[in-house]
Amino acid sequence: MKPRISPGSLAELGPANWGFSRLASQVMRVDDVHLFSTLGQARGLFRAWLMFSARLMPFGSIPRYEVEMAILRIAYLRGCDYEYDHHERLGKRAGLSPAIIDRIERGPSAPGWSVRHAALLTAVDQVIQTKDIDDETWERLSRFYKTRELIEIVMLIGQYDALATTIRVLRIERDHRRGALAPSSPTLE
Repeated sequence: MKPRISPGSLAELGPANWGFSRLASQVMRVDDVHLFSTLGQARGLFRAWLMFSARLMPFGSIPRYEVEMAILRIAYLRGCDYEYDHHERLGKRAGLSPAIIDRIERGPSAPGWSVRHAALLTAVDQVIQTKDIDDETWERLSRFYKTRELIEIVMLIGQYDALATTIRVLRIERDHRRGALAPSSPTLE
């Protein structure tokens, strides 16, 4: 699919957003972080969104391993290849093995989950599918997470669900790793 808004240049992003986007591209080893060079055109809104997002990931209070589990499940459920690409790499850095990533795709009922992780993934599924968490799942989550973390879990799910929607609506193209062939499938299928 053709992007509805093409990634921006220095003139379209402004110096701060352009500089951040270029630095992020180097760190992520991609030619361009299309998400940042697209959303960066919103200038101050982009910077505010970055601060909000960073408070959830990577600077939230939930263990990074679990944050990446939740984000990968959201990306998988929403069919958001862009989000999935990035968080598969980040998840591996946080300690997710290929077997765990495969199990995340199979969902919370797949064998092998701890009660805590099954509750987290069930919460993700319920919010994405029903926009709510049932009382039984909430009670299970409450055994493992403090009040602040429960709020953070709901906001994390909402943030990455909204991001998947934004990526889909704007038709943001997947990023190309330096020296790699272009992805053969579109951003979202």
